Amino acid sequence: METSASLQKMLTEPVGSLILKNAIPTVITMMITAIYNTADTFFVSKLGTSASGAVGVIFTLMFLMQACAFTIGMGSGSITSRALGAEDFKKANTYCSTAIFTAFFVGVLFTVFGNIFREGLVRHLGATPTILPFALDYARYILFGAPFIITSFAMNNLLRFQGRAAFSMIGMISGGILNIFLDPLFIFVFDWGISGAAIATLISQIVSFLILLSMFIRKKSLAELSLSHISKKIRTYQDIITSGLPSFFRQGMGALSGIFLNRQAAFYGAVTVSLAASSALAADSAVAGMAITNRVDKLLLSVAIGLGQGFQPVCGINYGAKQFDRVRSAYSFLVKVSGAVMTLSALLVFIFAPQIVSFFRDDESVVLVGSLALRFQACVLPFHSLIFGTNMLLQVAGEKKSATFLSSMRQGLFFIPCIFILPHAVQFFGAEPILGVQMTQALCDMLAAVCAIPFSIRFFKKLG
Repeated sequence: METSASLQKMLTEPVGSLILKNAIPTVITMMITAIYNTADTFFVSKLGTSASGAVGVIFTLMFLMQACAFTIGMGSGSITSRALGAEDFKKANTYCSTAIFTAFFVGVLFTVFGNIFREGLVRHLGATPTILPFALDYARYILFGAPFIITSFAMNNLLRFQGRAAFSMIGMISGGILNIFLDPLFIFVFDWGISGAAIATLISQIVSFLILLSMFIRKKSLAELSLSHISKKIRTYQDIITSGLPSFFRQGMGALSGIFLNRQAAFYGAVTVSLAASSALAADSAVAGMAITNRVDKLLLSVAIGLGQGFQPVCGINYGAKQFDRVRSAYSFLVKVSGAVMTLSALLVFIFAPQIVSFFRDDESVVLVGSLALRFQACVLPFHSLIFGTNMLLQVAGEKKSATFLSSMRQGLFFIPCIFILPHAVQFFGAEPILGVQMTQALCDMLAAVCAIPFSIRFFKKLG
C-alpha cells in the first residue's frame, strides 16, 4: 500500500516540488560528504604542504572506488526506478539485491589487491617522493574501508532512485558529521597524523554503511534486499554495468584526469620559477594548490549534482510510466534552478578565491596556484546545469551509448589531451606552463556544456 501511494505521488504531484523534495536531502547529503572530504584537506593541511598534497593524491583513489560504486548503484538504480514505474516489483527486487552484494564483493577486491600493490598504486596516482610517505599511510586505511565505501554509495543511489532520498541522507550525513569531529581528535589529540584522518574516514564510512543497510533490513526501501533475490543470470550483471557505464566514465575519467592532473601539476610546478626556490617544494605546492581547488570545486558541484539526483527518480519513474510531458518539465526545471544556484556560487568564489585557498593552506605558493585555478573553475560553474542535467536524463532513460559518450567528454575525451597540450600552448605565448594546468578543467567543462545541448534536443525530439 505504501509502495503504491509513493509511486502515485511521483506520477501526479508537480514535478518542481517533487524534484526539490527529493533534492533537498540529496543536496544536504552531497554537501556533508563534500564537507567532510574538505575537512580532511583542511586538517591534514596543518601537517604541511606535502601532507596536503597526499590527500589530493588519495582523493583520486577514492574517485576510483566511487566510479565502481556509482556504476553499480546508478546502473541498478535506473533500472529499479523504471521497474517500479512499470510496477514490476520482482525485477526491482532482483536488481536491488544483486547490486548491493556485488558492490561489497568489488570492495573486497579493492582491499586485497590495493594493499598488495599499494606503493606502486600510490606512485601511479601522482605522488611525488616527498608526498609518498604521507600518501601510503593515508591509503592503507582507505583501502581497508573499500567494501564499506563502495557499498554505502551503491545503497545511497538505490534509495535515491526510489524517491527515498531522506533515508539515504540519514546514513550518509551521520558518517560525514562523525568524520568531521573525529578528524581533529585523531590527528592532533591522539597525535596519529595523517593516519588519523584516514582512520576517521574508515570509521565514519562503516557507520554510514550500517545505517544505510538498516534502511533495507527495516524495509524503508520500495525494493527488497534479500539473498534469495540475488540473480544467477549473467544478463542481470550486464544490465547493471551497461546502465551504469555513464557513471563509470564520469567518475572513472575523473580519477584518470586526477592522476594526470597531479603528475602535470608536480612537473610544471617544479619548473615554475615563481613558486618556490626548491623544485621539490614547488612541485608539492602545485599539487596541493590543485588538490584544494578540486576539493572546493567538488563542494560547489555537490549542489548541482544533488539537484540532478533529486531529478533522477522523478525522471525514471515517469519515463517508465510513459508520462513524457512530465519528464520534459522536470528537465527544464532542473536546468533553470541549478543554473541560477551555480551562477550565485560562481560570483562568490571568483571574488574570494585567494581567501578560500589560504583558509586551507596559508602558503603563498599554494595560494598562487590554487586561487587562479579556482577562478577559472568559477567562470564555468553555471554551465554544469547542462552537463549534469543532460547526462542524468540520458542515463535514467536508458540511453546508454549517448549517456556514456557524454559523460566521458568532460574529464576524458577533452581533459586528457588538453592537460598535455595547454601547458605548451600557453608557454608558446610567453606564459608559465603551469597556467595551462590551471585552466584545463574549466576549458573542458565549457566544451562539455556546449556538446550537451544537441544531445538534449535530440532526446526530446525522439519523445515527440
